[in-house]
Amino acid sequence: MQIIVRTSIHAPLATVWRAYTTPADIVQWNAASADWHTTTATVDLRVGGAFSSRMEAKDGSFGFDFAGTYTAVEPQRLLAYAFGDRTARIEFAEGGDEVTVTVTFDAETEHPMEQQQAGWQAILDNFRRHVESLG
Repeated sequence: MQIIVRTSIHAPLATVWRAYTTPADIVQWNAASADWHTTTATVDLRVGGAFSSRMEAKDGSFGFDFAGTYTAVEPQRLLAYAFGDRTARIEFAEGGDEVTVTVTFDAETEHPMEQQQAGWQAILDNFRRHVESLG
């Protein structure tokens, strides 16, 4: 089963793409709630290249590496990646003075779908706020 989340960002496409694919930006926005953060991120932005984001609870109680391999890279248009036995696809579409970012990902079976959708949407909403704060 796949889940879709999306947001519209009032910023140029180049700025949106750069913020989504640059480690220094990723650590600024990649968290589902205020009590979590991403401490480090790496990106090898090419098909077959690896990425990783170290996500940790701010109180140090838990952390994990969200990591995978890019399966498609079309600058300022599409990213796709495999992580474990799951996949995700991120589409960037310009329209007027905004960019719509749509993330489609394979659900996992450990958590309810609504919880997964809410978490990924929260991360995407943080991304939107980060990009729009860049001016």
